[in-house]
Amino acid sequence: MPEPDIRTLCDVFLLATGYDKPDCLLHKAEGEWTPVSTRELADAVQRLATALEARGVKAGDRVALMADNGLHWPTVDFACLCLGAVLVPIYPTLTPDQGAYVANDCGAEVVLIEERERLDGMLGERADMPRVHEFILIGGEPPAGVTTLDRLLAESEPMPWEELERRARKVEPDDLATFIYTSGTTGNPKGVMLTHGNIASNVMASQHCIDVQPEHTALSFLPLSHSFERTVDYIYFTRGATIAYAESVQMVGANLLEVRPHVFVSVPRVYEKLLGKVHEGVAKSSPLSQKIFDWAVEVGREAMPYRLRGEIPPGWLGVKLRVADKLVFSKIHERLGGRFLFATSGGAPLSKDVAAFFWGAGIEIYEGYGLTETSPVLTVNRRHEARLGTVGPALDGVELRIAEDGEIIARGPNIMKGYYNLPEATAEAIDEDGWFHTGDIGEFDDQGYLRITDRKKELIVNAYGKNIAPAPIENALKASRFIEQAIVIGDRRKFLSALLVPDFETLKGWATAKGLDGEPTSLVREAVVLELFEDELTRVNRELAKYERIHAWDLLESEWTIESGELTPTQKIKRRIIVAKYGDRIDTLYQRAEVSHG
Repeated sequence: MPEPDIRTLCDVFLLATGYDKPDCLLHKAEGEWTPVSTRELADAVQRLATALEARGVKAGDRVALMADNGLHWPTVDFACLCLGAVLVPIYPTLTPDQGAYVANDCGAEVVLIEERERLDGMLGERADMPRVHEFILIGGEPPAGVTTLDRLLAESEPMPWEELERRARKVEPDDLATFIYTSGTTGNPKGVMLTHGNIASNVMASQHCIDVQPEHTALSFLPLSHSFERTVDYIYFTRGATIAYAESVQMVGANLLEVRPHVFVSVPRVYEKLLGKVHEGVAKSSPLSQKIFDWAVEVGREAMPYRLRGEIPPGWLGVKLRVADKLVFSKIHERLGGRFLFATSGGAPLSKDVAAFFWGAGIEIYEGYGLTETSPVLTVNRRHEARLGTVGPALDGVELRIAEDGEIIARGPNIMKGYYNLPEATAEAIDEDGWFHTGDIGEFDDQGYLRITDRKKELIVNAYGKNIAPAPIENALKASRFIEQAIVIGDRRKFLSALLVPDFETLKGWATAKGLDGEPTSLVREAVVLELFEDELTRVNRELAKYERIHAWDLLESEWTIESGELTPTQKIKRRIIVAKYGDRIDTLYQRAEVSHG
């Protein structure tokens, strides 16, 4: 495939529409997966461009979009981009006051919102968004004075293609394309200003590492409000692949079987859940099936070096692997739809154990690394050159260094323009030589592959002055099929403790087999359940250095969610919030453990 000339995101749109693809997009409508052609997408973009311009939207203006993934996303995105406007995504999981903060901070003039309930919530905060002069509803019946996206598309004449293309060609790489508000683990979120050139350069550099072909179908289910999925979707458009929008994150399992994608990107939690489902199924199977599974996993582990290089193991190992693939691993491939080729993981560290299992099973997961401020990709593992436990080498055009204090710093065309209206925060993040300070601690191996060890601000310094990275320990804990979420605590303490959220579905199945019944609140206090988790902690502690071991822990009765405030919209745990919320329980843990620990 010849190298396209992509300087702006408008170029992505013009290139994609030129493919004249009958199934550029797929979406579920009335129970059926329905294709949308590039011509239909272009017509919708032309119509919305007319409608937005009639509502006063011009180059440089901000348009906010609060919606889940779907056909409306590229329609709104490309219409804004071709007009030279700045699209500002608002995570649909945010509360009305949080959404209003983003809309007001960015100076949005028009806000498009999916679902009536969200719209009503935002309308209730209207006084805090004085610059917004129009709300547009996506889906559902609107209140008086509010129009819908469907109505705009039906009633607006398409902007002539020549005129839309002229506007699109007028956009320059240095023009702002979007503000993406950071998750805000502390304080108010900051608006990351990304230009067309920032993201376009990342699309071009990343597509050489993510081997997407025109005949591939990709399942899109991570929030397009986040830079990871959005940039990868631009890669799909650039390569002429088909994008199928999942109905929801909850429906991903079913949608995988229906769409049968070749590729997708995800955060580690999805892979962890998939592995948990596999282990849960094995636990319910016969003793013979369990032995066959364990044997296959061992064969996969032995064959993994060959898998990573894209080679077939020679001799007897190759024979055993073919048997393992047929008896065990093929069933996991079937869960992914049967056509799966590869996936990419980002957004948080992927446990090496989780990655090793899937690679051993012939399921290729390429881990990468980046931040919203870097558009987002900085590094990614390449096909046939992947190294587990690393996030790969830097993209072409991206410079990476390790500062004296161990912090990863980056420089390149993908580094943000800055934080909107926050010059001091911008100066703190980007030094005078143009190096962006990531806040992550890392190191390079002998081949230039980057390994992330932890967040700079999240390093635990114990009472003896020892620096401890909590993330690898938390990943080791979450490798247990019984542990869904974990946080390690120990700053200025003599030893580490942990709060654990069980995988309640797995725990329920295990408890039922043991003759136990009850809700999570009662199960987590059962003596036999506590013994189970004590065994899991003992197993993890064996692999840790003495100062890293967990000496006290507690099981929680409910999982952490975005809605309850413990997770960011990108599923990262809010450490300070959790530590504050469970402060009394943490203090009690230490008081009880001090006696035995000494």
